[in-house]
Amino acid sequence: MKILVTGASGFVGRALCAALTQAGHECLPAVRCAKGMAAERVVGPIGADTDWRAALDGAEAVVHLAARVHVMKDSAENPLADFRAVNVLGTERLARSAAAASVRRLVFLSSVKVNGEATPGAPFRESDAPAPEDAYGVSKHEAEQALHRVAVETGLEVAILRPPLVYGPGVGANFLRLMGLAAKAWPLPLASLDNRRSLLFVGNLCSAIIACLTHPAAGGQTFLVSDGEDISTPELVRRLAGSLGAADRLWPLPLALLRALGSLVGRSAEIARLTESLRMDSSAIRDRLGWHAPFTLDQGLTETAAWFRASRADVPTVGAVTSAHD
Repeated sequence: MKILVTGASGFVGRALCAALTQAGHECLPAVRCAKGMAAERVVGPIGADTDWRAALDGAEAVVHLAARVHVMKDSAENPLADFRAVNVLGTERLARSAAAASVRRLVFLSSVKVNGEATPGAPFRESDAPAPEDAYGVSKHEAEQALHRVAVETGLEVAILRPPLVYGPGVGANFLRLMGLAAKAWPLPLASLDNRRSLLFVGNLCSAIIACLTHPAAGGQTFLVSDGEDISTPELVRRLAGSLGAADRLWPLPLALLRALGSLVGRSAEIARLTESLRMDSSAIRDRLGWHAPFTLDQGLTETAAWFRASRADVPTVGAVTSAHD
């Protein structure tokens, strides 16, 4: 199958193009500006006026990864308007263009942020009422609604995936910073935390995307997807440190004090991500599509750590340092 992949030069896009090729599909990478990728199709800025006709030529399916992404400190004057321009209007434009080009199915990468930011009680499920709290989450929810409208009006099959934090070789942002702290064995005041968070290895995400592209039952469905093992923040640091051959120097600090310190230095949102629970029930994609994560959490962390070590000269060889808890 010939599959157009938007955002093909990004962290997930690069991994997906490789996975699609390995699975015997032909990947058509769509990028905003020339990246030197094989067979790339340059589409320019994504929005309500993007001309997708040339990029969609010959495509049988589309995976839409490209988006204006969430950042901790957004400098835009009107972040919601900017998110809507790309994530809502741009997505709808692509879907209508795909339908006009006789594309059969579009897989959209949404976000668990459509469900909300935290789960103090039961894990999120697809049947929960959407409760996005920030502009990015709102835009992803509105994009999902736009895709449902296009599907009804045109017959385009749409499958939506809502992942949590995605990690793997090439990851950036907060996960990369946490790996850096774990690798250098920084003392972290996280030992008292008893939260649980769902994560998703990029290899598992690629597998789920391919299932949504190929399984007859995926059209019209929305799925939460994760590795299937929820983990606390201190346990994540311990496993990362072990994979990186570093000691995990965690020490306890009362949660209230940790949050107060975060507020004092203007990092309340980051502290919330570290301390709150965000769990997902991803049984629906397993039950309906027969999908199972090909990688365990530990396998995903090990692959990510191997990439991190290879990219950093100052990271020790695994086994050079024993854990402080051994």
